[in-house]
Amino acid sequence: MKSYFIVLLLIAVTLVHAVQSYVSMKIIAFDEKYNNDVIHFVSSIQQHEFHVQITPEEQPDLRDIKGFFKNGNFLIALDQEKVIGTIGLVDIGNGNGALRKMFVHKDYRGKGVAQQLLEQLLLWAVQHNYTTVYLGTLPILYAAHRFYEKNGFVEIPEQDLPQEFPLNSVDKKFYKYKVLCI
Repeated sequence: MKSYFIVLLLIAVTLVHAVQSYVSMKIIAFDEKYNNDVIHFVSSIQQHEFHVQITPEEQPDLRDIKGFFKNGNFLIALDQEKVIGTIGLVDIGNGNGALRKMFVHKDYRGKGVAQQLLEQLLLWAVQHNYTTVYLGTLPILYAAHRFYEKNGFVEIPEQDLPQEFPLNSVDKKFYKYKVLCI
């Protein structure tokens, strides 16, 4: 009987923690005051978790977030004031967008942060008359592939990307998403 109550207590604590972290999370449009935090957050995940040897200086979309995404959108997920997720959409013309910089802190993965970021960005895309969203990613990011495919992205060959798509030298796997109009 005692172990039954311990299990219930552990479940309750886990649920309370999940609700607290969910409630404290918010998603905002990019704000310059988080510029250095975003650069550190993204480059840290790239270099230390995924061992992709690319620096912020080699990434125009990271060096100048406000300028690079000026006709698109860049969202930040925050827990308190800590950056825990990012996602961006670059306008590449003709109703097309390129999804960039989709990252979630490892402690927040599997908790709906990525889903919320993607849903808010795709809603914004619908509201701004985008018809298609493209993205490039690394072949080794299997969880990301499953996530994109679960959300309706379809893998395409590189030659099917629009000419205006901003290729990143490390991306070798590409996806396309047809935006549903309201």
